[in-house]
Amino acid sequence: QVQLVESGGGLVEPGGSLRVSCAATGRASSIYGMGWYRQAPGKQRELVGVTVPDGTANDAPSLSGRFTISRDAYHHTVTLQLNSLRPEDTATYYCVADTASGRSWGQGTQVTVSF
Repeated sequence: QVQLVESGGGLVEPGGSLRVSCAATGRASSIYGMGWYRQAPGKQRELVGVTVPDGTANDAPSLSGRFTISRDAYHHTVTLQLNSLRPEDTATYYCVADTASGRSWGQGTQVTVSF
């Protein structure tokens, strides 16, 4: 079992930046993929990006120019840097971790982009 805890969400004005982080505990050494999804109100959950140990990432093309995922495989953490934020980026951001047993989800952290 892998447990994920996100932190760093909050309220930011349009054009601003925010960083959200995720730390894995439990059988964290079994993780091979870590990344982020998001879900806006009334919309389906969508991929932001997932990284694997060799550094390749599966990123949503529409977000990769503004969002950057960084992973520290040794410390079992993953960070999402959000830049040039827009109101439509308002969502709950979920950390995910993949192991041979399946995918674990964090509880989510809220990011709100508004004046």
